[in-house]
Amino acid sequence: MARGGGRRTAVATAALGSLLAVTALSACGGSSGDGADSRASDPPGGAGRSSAAADPTRIPGVGARLQERIPGDSRQVVAVYGDGRDSADSTVVLYTKQGSGWHRARSWPAHNGTKGWTTDHHENDKRSPVGVFTLSDAGGVLPDPDPASGLPYSRSASFAAPRWWAKSYWHDFDYVIAIDYNRVKGTPPNDPTRPEGTSKGGSIWLHMDHGSGTSACVSLPKPGMEYLLRTLDPDQHPVVVMGDRAHLKA
Repeated sequence: MARGGGRRTAVATAALGSLLAVTALSACGGSSGDGADSRASDPPGGAGRSSAAADPTRIPGVGARLQERIPGDSRQVVAVYGDGRDSADSTVVLYTKQGSGWHRARSWPAHNGTKGWTTDHHENDKRSPVGVFTLSDAGGVLPDPDPASGLPYSRSASFAAPRWWAKSYWHDFDYVIAIDYNRVKGTPPNDPTRPEGTSKGGSIWLHMDHGSGTSACVSLPKPGMEYLLRTLDPDQHPVVVMGDRAHLKA
């Protein structure tokens, strides 16, 4: 894979950071309760290896409508399988394309919006948006786990969760990957610009898991975030396909 350290961007400006953090946190990581997730890491509903074997040219559990929205040049897909329309529980699976076939690389238990999923996301509805979105930028409080590879990474203290949040949420944004929903590609994940307007929400991220639902983001364990940050490659045109099982299959 062609990798370029020159793509990396370090963002450490505190004045700008405070504005960005306030805007970003309005969408991600609001307090919604605690609780450990001990579910299996296989995609819900058996959308795993057996489906892939039946038709390796398609992402398991994803119907034609969303399958057709995956760009033809994409060779990395992060699939988020929601347990149900109103459930905060989900499973994340990374698929990589080898030749014409998709192959399952890794999977992790995860969480999505506290109230589940929606095809018409709005600010503060506590539901994650269903769809196919590109993945272009990353960042967080912590240093890039692999500065020589992966997505452009913006490190800044402005990502830090407010200390008036419950302690279990303090590390939510140590690592984040921006989901390109109502945002400008090529900017830090916490850039406040909303091309479709503020009512449509924004700052929808993949970020660190605190054990329960989010405000709209998708959260993974730290090892999962580190793996994705090291693995997702702009030259492979990564995308996320996300939603509850029924919407994904439609």
